[in-house]
Amino acid sequence: MSLCSILCFVLISFHVASVSALVCWNNRVFTPNDTYDANRRLILSYLPSNVTAQNGLNYNSSIGQEPNRIYATGMCIPGSDLVECSECIRTTSDALIQRCQNRTEAYAWPHDPTLCYVRYSNTSFLGSLDLNPRANLTNGANVTSDLTEFRKIWEDLAVRMIDAASTSNSTPSSSDNYYTANTAALNPFQEIYALMQCTPDLSSSDCKTCLRESVRHYRDRRCCNTRQGTRVWRPSCYFRMEMYTFSKASFVNFSSASPPPHADDQGSKINNDSKGLSAGIVVAITVSTVVGVLILFVLGYVQCLLGVDLHPPSRPIRH
Repeated sequence: MSLCSILCFVLISFHVASVSALVCWNNRVFTPNDTYDANRRLILSYLPSNVTAQNGLNYNSSIGQEPNRIYATGMCIPGSDLVECSECIRTTSDALIQRCQNRTEAYAWPHDPTLCYVRYSNTSFLGSLDLNPRANLTNGANVTSDLTEFRKIWEDLAVRMIDAASTSNSTPSSSDNYYTANTAALNPFQEIYALMQCTPDLSSSDCKTCLRESVRHYRDRRCCNTRQGTRVWRPSCYFRMEMYTFSKASFVNFSSASPPPHADDQGSKINNDSKGLSAGIVVAITVSTVVGVLILFVLGYVQCLLGVDLHPPSRPIRH
């Protein structure tokens, strides 16, 4: 393959990834340059400076009067450089204005130069769990190591991360609320890197639901659940997994020696439905089996002592 072809492939791939990070939809369209559009441009223009002015790198606001009122939010992942955060919010806001020209709702989770988040809507969405519209991008070659081992390590990491990310901290308005970035060793030469983020305004249970659905979307797709990388983004949460570091996040290792989540913590499991039997059912089955065996034993013992045939005699066969 020529150098030109390689460069074209890289540029096209980057363009697809950048475009797919933007999601536009609407419950009402508007006319470009009308009052709603003017409010949209105004609130998004102030978003970069407002986000970086907050210690938690998270900002929510609204302007205008109904029916042209607009709500917007912006956020960068914890530890982001302020200049890079501002640039990410700015370029994302500009892209939403250009590509969602008459859409009253839109959001984006771009990853360059850092991971940030921008959303606007004509209705208030704070505290609301929104799973759709969902977008995803699965990339990279198939995993080359043992798939059984890969799934075991990956699912253990995902369960731990969902539990960690959905635990609320003492600063609910900060971007580090409902956030985690972790790594686990796939083999001595390769690591799995993953990041999970919910919007800070969600409840802990809603964050858990959003992340669980995103992980399940990757895990249950036969076409793609062996790929080395995936991204799933929704209006309320973001999930990414790669075999390399990304988004300039600080990844913390989940040691294989650390204890797994408590067995009774149903919220930390990827699946809601329990496939095991309850303790009461197990005890009932065990007791019934033991009683049945004892009854058969007693009947057999009585039969031996009395010489009584417990089965009715068969009819003689007439010739």
